[in-house]
Amino acid sequence: MTTDELQWDRDVDFVVVGSGAGGLTGALAAAAEGLDTLIIEKASVFGGSTALSGGGVWIPNNATLRREGIVDSRENVRAYLDAVVGDRVPSANVDAFIDEGPRMVEFLEKTSPHMRFQWCPGYSDYHPERPGGRPEGRSIEPLPVDLKQLGEDENRLRPAALATPPGLFITSKDFVALNMVMRTWKGRRTALMTGLRAVKAVVLRRHMDTLGRALVARLRLALNDAGVPLLLDTPLESLITDASGAVIGVVADHRGEQIRIRARAGVLLATGGFEHNDEMRKRHLPSGGQDDYSAASKDNTGDGIVAGADVGAAVDLMDDAWWMPSFQRPDGINQVLVSERSIPRSIIVDQSGHRFTNEAAPYVTFVHAQLAGGHEPAWFIFDRTAKNRYPIGGIMPGQSFPADWSQNGLLVKASTLGELAAAIDVDPAALTGTVERYNGFARGGKDLDHGRGDSAYDNYYGDPSLDQPTLDVLDRGPFYALRMRAGDLGTKGGLVYNADAQVLRNDGTVIDGLFATGNTSASVMGNDYAGAGATIGPAMVFGYVAARRAAADR
Repeated sequence: MTTDELQWDRDVDFVVVGSGAGGLTGALAAAAEGLDTLIIEKASVFGGSTALSGGGVWIPNNATLRREGIVDSRENVRAYLDAVVGDRVPSANVDAFIDEGPRMVEFLEKTSPHMRFQWCPGYSDYHPERPGGRPEGRSIEPLPVDLKQLGEDENRLRPAALATPPGLFITSKDFVALNMVMRTWKGRRTALMTGLRAVKAVVLRRHMDTLGRALVARLRLALNDAGVPLLLDTPLESLITDASGAVIGVVADHRGEQIRIRARAGVLLATGGFEHNDEMRKRHLPSGGQDDYSAASKDNTGDGIVAGADVGAAVDLMDDAWWMPSFQRPDGINQVLVSERSIPRSIIVDQSGHRFTNEAAPYVTFVHAQLAGGHEPAWFIFDRTAKNRYPIGGIMPGQSFPADWSQNGLLVKASTLGELAAAIDVDPAALTGTVERYNGFARGGKDLDHGRGDSAYDNYYGDPSLDQPTLDVLDRGPFYALRMRAGDLGTKGGLVYNADAQVLRNDGTVIDGLFATGNTSASVMGNDYAGAGATIGPAMVFGYVAARRAAADR
């Protein structure tokens, strides 16, 4: 839609489309720069995929890390990102992320008392063995927060994918210890502490929350203090441009009524990826990853990417995603498999009955190997001891798997490996041979086929009571097979942008007034994943960068 003479229904400086961490950070930065800012959100709740996430933030050299003594030279960070990202994204964008990231976190802490984080010690970078990688990790997470502070907004925060008991709240730091509740005293102490904390929260009538919802809640509290309004039930329909092609506003649908919102300083698109757009998935994503097993917000259907492309924006990385090994529960929820792939007494095989990669590798790395080799379907194989020792698919040790998991073929159980193989249509000799070979590696303490356990990342979710935390034999029936899918946390591809988060055309020129961040944009991480929070961290950084550039140009 192009016109210089419009009747505006609302007139502001800066419009943010989307209410995940990237959009909310951009809105807060814009308000701090004196811009009259408005956030519009497609859904009837705010928080986007961030609210469904672990809430991790990967930004090297940020203030939280520095207080913990985790300090990097710029050269060290650049060496790591060069090794992980390579030349897949513009070098200037990587530089902007490195330089502006610490400034963004410092801005948040100085702007609002609500913005507080903690380090996740030991949560290794995803490739710590590469130059500049850190085995102790660079990921931070928001501190727990009482959602009652949100007032009426508490009921508008996107619900978690899985409900938790009243009062219970678990941080990423807690989660890794709780996984070993049957194996370590640290796990048992953490379980006791978590239980006591839950009782206290109930007695004091606190509505404590953590992870992604805590990050969104803290940003929303800061925005409330700054007086920034948020319109829910307001999906973007299109961008409005002037005669020069500059973006000057948006057309949106607010609860069934079309409205035109002028944006004098610009529009920031932060609407997520196209993970729940079946047509776009089939057009762009590779075979094996086209079906929708995404754990992202159901409202993410590529709206911002389509709107940007309609005004001439270039796109990139459309054939990739933030892949995540997953399984779909009978109730339709896509359950991710993060810690499970590192537990001993388990392997993953394809339909040939053979292992095809390091099971404990970072999730994007794992699924890249799965898709590249056509290893579909895949089965997570484990034995009775693993079931009794470790949480699997959200089911705790000692807790029975839901009956409907078996009824629809999601989970298969058998007394012997041969019977298990027959039940999942795998050659029994192949599966038995694979397990025997793996058991030999486990006894020797070295996976000679795929290097499982060689990286500090592999061992983060492993069993610290064992000499090799990710390796142990599978030898106690009954045996189980869980049907795995190539799921995702969102798509990686989107609008091309420069170091100022300005959206670019195919010829490299800037579309004035248009900015993008998060999964609406082509990821600064390229085809890889630097560490936990390398989705949310850059989204927040480039939201911040966009707002500051918009204010400077105003």
